[in-house]
Amino acid sequence: MLAELIPSHTSLLQRGQSLLGLAVLIGLAWLLSEKRGQVRWRPVLWGVALQLLLGLIVLSPALQGFFFATIDSGVKRLLSFSEAGSNFVFQSIEPHQILDPSGKAVTFVGRISPPVKTFAFWILPTIVFFSALTSILYHLGIMQRVVWGIAWVMQRTMKASGAEALSAAANIFVGQTEAPLFVKPYIAKMTRSELSVVMTGGFATVAGGVMAAYVGFLRDLPGIAGHLVTASILSAPAAIAVSKLMVPETEEPETLESLDLAAKSPHSNVLEAAATGAADGAKLAINVGAMLIAFVGLVAMVDFGLSNITVAGEVLSLSRILGWLFSPFAFIMGVPWNEAPAVGRLLGEKLVLTEFLAYIHLGDLVSKSPAVLSERSAVIASYALCGFANFASIGIQLGGIGGIAPKRMPDLASLGFKTMVGGSLAAFMTACVAGALL
Repeated sequence: MLAELIPSHTSLLQRGQSLLGLAVLIGLAWLLSEKRGQVRWRPVLWGVALQLLLGLIVLSPALQGFFFATIDSGVKRLLSFSEAGSNFVFQSIEPHQILDPSGKAVTFVGRISPPVKTFAFWILPTIVFFSALTSILYHLGIMQRVVWGIAWVMQRTMKASGAEALSAAANIFVGQTEAPLFVKPYIAKMTRSELSVVMTGGFATVAGGVMAAYVGFLRDLPGIAGHLVTASILSAPAAIAVSKLMVPETEEPETLESLDLAAKSPHSNVLEAAATGAADGAKLAINVGAMLIAFVGLVAMVDFGLSNITVAGEVLSLSRILGWLFSPFAFIMGVPWNEAPAVGRLLGEKLVLTEFLAYIHLGDLVSKSPAVLSERSAVIASYALCGFANFASIGIQLGGIGGIAPKRMPDLASLGFKTMVGGSLAAFMTACVAGALL
C-alpha cells in the first residue's frame, strides 16, 4: 500500500535525509521558543501530520499525475488569458513596406506584431490578471467558502482558534496583508500567539497572483504549477505548528470554539471587483518591477566591491557567501551536498532580497544550467522558496496588520523578526516533506 503512495525512484537514504531535516527544523523552532516549557504539542504534531498526510495524497504516484496535469493545464490556460490581455496592450506597430497600385511608389503602413516576451511585458501582466481574478472569486464568495473548509479541518485537528485557522487558510490564496482581512474584527483582541500565527502564515506562503509569475519563471520544470500549489497548501498547517512552538499559547483565545468568517466583499458587483483587483495588481506589478531594479542593481554594486577578493581561486560574490551560509539548510531538506551551495544561494537571496529574485535565478539554473541542479533538487528548492519570508516583508506586515489594529503595533513589532524566521522554517519543513515523498 505504501509503495503505491511513495515514488520508488528516490533512495531510502535520500528520504531519510529529508525526514531527519524535518525533525531538525522542529527542534530548531523549539529552541527558539519564548516559553519552551509551555508548548502545547497537539497543534505541532497535528500540523506535521497534516503536512505528511496531504503530501502522501497529492504527491503519490496514483494521484500526482492527475492532480498535477489538472493544475498545470488550468494554470497554463489562465496564463494564456493573461497573455491575450498583455498582447493587446503591448503589441507593437512596425513599419512595413508595400508598393502602391502603380507599382512605383513605396508606402509605409503600420503592421501589428506581438510584444517581445520580456519580464516587464510577460511576467508582470500576469500579476494584474490574477489579482483581478482573485478579486472576482472573493466577491462571489467562492474563496471564502474554500478558506472556511480548510480552516475547519485545521481547527478540528490542531485545536487552533477560529481566527488563526481562517487566517492561515486564507494565506494559501491571498497575500500577507490580504489574509488578515478575513479576521479583521478579531485582530485587536487576539492573543500574542494568535498574532504570531497570522504573521507566520503570511511569511510562509505566497499570494496566488505572484505564484502565477513563478510558474512563468519555472516553465521548464515539469509540473511546477502543481508543486507550487501543493507548497502553499502544505505550508498552512506548518505555519501554525511552527508558530505554536516559537510563541506558545498561554491565554484563552476569543474564537477558540468558533469559526465565523468575517470577510465580505466591499464591491457592489463583479465589474467593480475586477476593476479594483486589476488596479491593486497594477500597483503590485509596479512595486515588484521597481524592487527588482533596485535589488539587482544593489547586488551588482556589492559584487563589484567584492570583486578584488578571491577565495579558493574564485572571485568572492554575494551569491557565494549566501550559498555557504545556507548550504546546511538545503542539505537537510534532501539536496545532495554538491548541489547544496546552489540551493543555499537561492535560500539566502529569498531571505535577504526577495523570493522573486530567487525564483528568477532558479529558473535560470533549470533552463540554462541543468548540470548544476538535478530536477529533484530544483523541485525541493521551489517548495522552500514558496513564501514571503524576507526582511522587506516585515515592514509590509507591520504596515498592513498595524493599520487594522494600531494598538497592537508594539506586539507586531516585537514579533516581526521572530515570525519571519518562523515563516522560513515552515517553508523549509514543506520542502523536507516534498523531499521525503518525491
